[in-house]
Amino acid sequence: MSNNGKYPIVSLKKGKDEAVKRFHPWIFSGAIHKQPKGLSAGDLVYVSDYLEQVLGIAFFEAGNIALKMLSFTSEVVDHSFWVKKISDALKLREQLGFLNSLSTTAWRLVHSEGDGLPGLIVDIYGTTAVFQAQSAGMYLHRNAIAKAIVEVMQGQIKAVYDKSAEALERMDKTTGLNEYLIGEAGENIILENGLSFFVDWEKGQKTGFFLDQRDARSMLRNYSAGRKVLNTFSYSGGFSVAALKGNAKLVVSVDSSKKAIELCDRNIQLNEFETRHQSICAETKKYLEIMNPGDFDLIVLDPPAFAKNHHNRHKGLQGYKYINFEAIRKIAPGGLLFTFSCSQAVDRQSFQSIVMAAAIESGRSVQLLHHLSQPPDHPVIIYHPEGAYLKGLVLRVG
Repeated sequence: MSNNGKYPIVSLKKGKDEAVKRFHPWIFSGAIHKQPKGLSAGDLVYVSDYLEQVLGIAFFEAGNIALKMLSFTSEVVDHSFWVKKISDALKLREQLGFLNSLSTTAWRLVHSEGDGLPGLIVDIYGTTAVFQAQSAGMYLHRNAIAKAIVEVMQGQIKAVYDKSAEALERMDKTTGLNEYLIGEAGENIILENGLSFFVDWEKGQKTGFFLDQRDARSMLRNYSAGRKVLNTFSYSGGFSVAALKGNAKLVVSVDSSKKAIELCDRNIQLNEFETRHQSICAETKKYLEIMNPGDFDLIVLDPPAFAKNHHNRHKGLQGYKYINFEAIRKIAPGGLLFTFSCSQAVDRQSFQSIVMAAAIESGRSVQLLHHLSQPPDHPVIIYHPEGAYLKGLVLRVG
């Protein structure tokens, strides 16, 4: 592949180009043979093999993952590049039925590596696109990407809100405040499978709502009739609203954040389910410890990432084991447990093994009914299995 001279070249060590040739989007710092002086995080570079044959284009990043591939061809990143990438992502969501859905108005347009745009998340909430750059490169191109989103969506998007600051501050990068790149605030009420939710994309967690649990919430709704449901780490009450729509007898939502509880209560009221719902501001671990055996016959464990990287993986696994042990030990006979891990550092087999260890320790009979994962608007490139971050199990406890 030839180099048109537009960007500097970073060459890889001999034999370290195999992953790139297999279309894996990450290149670690130890694989780099030679790089120009003065490169900064977010710079565009051509990636070449040891003989300087160009393999594609990437963002240079100052970290263990030193390069993130944007393309496996030699091209220029300009307006047409972003339009093509966003258009390709939109075609998938159109095939999935999101564009003209009357029952669901919130969905993910761009899922980072899964859509060939590592470090970029774009979520659609009605007429507002919430943009979150998780790398310096994507942040530097935020205005160009926002313009491409509006162009590709052909008038359906009235505002693009940049929620990058929160993500990049965790990487010790100063970006200033979150801001509207295009337009102003749109309608904050969205629909998911016919249920209404208020989304606070300006001050809420992530982009404002956990779209990746849409399918799991739909399944839980089908299992909820007549049950007493405990929704832990409840945040904005997605699982709680779904359970109540499924005719749960009672739903208790538990979260340690007062703001999350207020948001949950708002969504319960929005759907007119107040009479069968109770919210409690408490630490989930402590609540599980003090609750009585048999209080609930359906429990949701959907914690934040306990293991954010491989360094704290062991501690994270022990955290998952503890809350699953308490839930399995306390749940009513015949009860259902929906349990999840969103830690990328914990693979599916490790998560299932630690939940199994908790079940063994509880001494109860446990059946595995379902494996759950992220929905198809959060796609995983088959060459990048690390993208399958969400793991879920549905268990029946005897």
